[in-house]
Parts: sequence; structure tokens; C-alpha cells
Amino acid sequence: MVAALHIAICGAGPAGLSAALALQACGHRITVFDQFERPRPLGSGLILQPSGLAVLDWLGLGARMRALGARIDRLYGKAAASGRVVLDVRYEVLGAARGLAVHRAGLFNVLHDAARAAGIEVETLSQVKDLDGCSVILNEARRAGPFDLVIDALGSHSPLIAHASAPDYRQPLAYGAIWSSLPWPGPPFDPHSLVQRYDKASVMSGVLPIGCVREGEAAQAAFFWSLKVADFPRWQAQGLQRWKERVHILWPETAPLLDSIASAEQMVLARYDHHTLALPYGRKLVFIGDSAHSTSPQLGQGANQALLDVKTLTECLQRHDDLADAISDYARRRRFHVKIYQALSRLFTPFYQSDSELLPLVRDHLVAGMSRLPLAQRALARIVCGSLADSGAGIVPSR
Repeated sequence: MVAALHIAICGAGPAGLSAALALQACGHRITVFDQFERPRPLGSGLILQPSGLAVLDWLGLGARMRALGARIDRLYGKAAASGRVVLDVRYEVLGAARGLAVHRAGLFNVLHDAARAAGIEVETLSQVKDLDGCSVILNEARRAGPFDLVIDALGSHSPLIAHASAPDYRQPLAYGAIWSSLPWPGPPFDPHSLVQRYDKASVMSGVLPIGCVREGEAAQAAFFWSLKVADFPRWQAQGLQRWKERVHILWPETAPLLDSIASAEQMVLARYDHHTLALPYGRKLVFIGDSAHSTSPQLGQGANQALLDVKTLTECLQRHDDLADAISDYARRRRFHVKIYQALSRLFTPFYQSDSELLPLVRDHLVAGMSRLPLAQRALARIVCGSLADSGAGIVPSR
């Protein structure tokens, strides 16, 4: 086991806070740096898959997270024009495995409350700008350290990526999405399903139950609409009402959700890219989560991959006496799982978010039919659950 380290964790999102909890529990001294006046979440909803939930259970936080979130049994999507079912992934084919849809604020609250209870030091108003050796350079020309290890959990546009041991491969994606967290609309929406509607591949809209932010609060839904990032200014200029009319024509059942959107500012633009660090480390530096790898959200694996990174890194620091060996082993153990899911994301994304006229026809007529076969149903469920390949984190694949 690597001797007790003083570790700087850059970023107080889910990846950074879960790493802080796991590593402090192993005896390391942790300092977390976050740019906000008080740590806070960004984003709307996500699905914690069985692979990610297993890590939260390992951290001792799974029960509280399940109390806040919404159990997901099914991912279900239809082509708006024809009504044809083109996505139908049921977790039940793998037995007891289920997803858990959560508000990002709910996940943040569970992790942040645990970090405060553990006495983890979080330095706020501390924007990470760069590294100088093993010291962290902050805003206002401040510096902290030196540290024995720096963990970058700042996301795919982290300024520390320049210090990685190998190049950063990046491909910005034309399509993003506008989204909002809204009151749960009730029937006809299923409180245990992600439901989507598609217009070719240029429009993908979805409703995801995401539970509540804190115990006792009202349940919410994440509502999203795919949009080219370059078209966002035009969407703003055209006005909210015109967009609402288009959504209502495509998906009339969303009327209660549309009624709860009072201003365009409620719809937040999310941008996506494919980004990979060939070697997610540098000298006494490790990248986790979106800092190390990011994809489109089609497979819903971002937060789950980050949690798997945390568990793998923690285990490698316990397994090896030498820090460099532990870091190298972390990268090796996570490489295959990350590559598989990034490749799958690249494969599936154009069928759901692209300008192609052909791919949505293939999706609606060929892929939809094949996906009803038992073997294909199991394969799709395993992809979604995050268990298609060895994660490197000691998570047993669902059977």
C-alpha cells in the first residue's frame, strides 16, 4: 500500500467528492479545491447504472441515494411520425439489476454531506489555473502545496490536461441539448422509465424521472430536447412560444411540462464532445471522470465511469507500494472498459443525434427489429448497465 499521501483534488463535483471520501477513508490527507463560493452541482438529471450504484454502495452511500432517486426499469423511445418503437431496453432481462435516475443536485448533496461529516477540507473560491510541479496554481496568483499527488476532476476542459503524459484526442460534437428540471408531470409518464421521442435523428426529446433533491421535497423530471450548439442563438431569438408549439406537435403529452417552463432561461444548453487522454496521468498527477474521458450522453455512462475511476484508483493505491506503479496500474485497468464505451458511444450517437437521413431509417426499421431478439435484449441491457466489459474496478458484471 502507498504510504499516506497529501492529495489535492481539483473539482468538487461527483468525481472529486467521491474520490475525497474514498481516499480519506484509506488514511490519506485530502484538500479539495472548488471555484464556487460554496460547492454546488451543475446539470439536471442522470441515470446511475448498476455499475455506478455498486461504487456508491462501496462508499456507504447507496441507501440514501436510492431514497432520493427514481428506480428505472426501462428505456423506451418512439419515432414521433410513425409511432414505431425504436428503443426498448428492459433491465429485467438481467434479473434484479436496475438503474437509478437522480437529480445531479441530489447526488451532489449525498456526496457533499458525507464529505462534510468526514471533515474533508474544501477550499472554495479557489479556481485551479495550472500546476507548478506538484503545487496547484489558483486564481489571484495564489498557490497551494506542494502535494504528494494531484487528482484532476475538473471535467473535459480542465486546464491541467496539458500536463498529461500523452496527447488529448478531442472531437466536439455538433449536437448538444437544452434541458430543464421540472415538476414531475405524472401520468401518462411512467415514473420508472426514461421515455424519448425522435424526429429522424435531428430531434431527440426525453422525459426522465429524477426523484428529489433532498428528503421530503417534491419529485422532479429532467426534460431535454436535442439541438445543434450552433443553432442555440437562433433558438433564443425565435422565442420560447414558437419552440413550445413545435414540441407540442411532436409530443402532445409534454403539455404539463411545457406549461411549467415560463422563460427561455429555464432551458440550459449542454455541449458534448468525445475526449480521451491516451494516458490519464502525469507526474504525480491523475485524471478521473470527464477530465480523463468524455463522450456523448447516449449511453448515460459519464457519472458511472467517474465512480468506477475512483474505485479503481483507490484500489491501486492500496495494492502498490510505489505511487508511479499505482498510477500506471490505474490507467491500465480502466483502459479497456473506457475504450469499449467510448467506441459504443461513437457508434450509437449518429443514429440519434445527426443530420443523417439514412441512419434513422436503419434505426427505425432494422435495429429496432433486431433489438427485440432475446440475445440482443440482454446485450443492450448489459451495455446500459455498464457491465459489458470488465470495468477494472472489481465490479461483477450482471448476469
